[in-house]
Amino acid sequence: MQKFQITLLFLLPFLVLSQKVCNVKYANQADVKIYVVEHLNQADLKVYKVDYANQAGNNNGKWFFTEYVNQAEKSIYFVDYPNQADLKIYFVAYSNQAGWINSSKKHLLY
Repeated sequence: MQKFQITLLFLLPFLVLSQKVCNVKYANQADVKIYVVEHLNQADLKVYKVDYANQAGNNNGKWFFTEYVNQAEKSIYFVDYPNQADLKIYFVAYSNQAGWINSSKKHLLY
């Protein structure tokens, strides 16, 4: 039993879902509607776009964009106006800048 617990302890970080998203063509296909703001102080979430799926975070703003919806945890749609959005994001240049500004909206990406 103890070997199982030790194995589970080491595998647990790999079992946690990463923040993989897929951009869909239509708003009604999306789990979350997103608006990209021009200024950081307008955002709910600071997002860093990672290059590989294993670099994506667990709802911490590090996103990996998948090609297909079935590979993603969340489907997103980019809207044209802020009042259409569920979530406002700001893209950051470095991974250590990613994270929530308005944590009351975290539930949108779980």
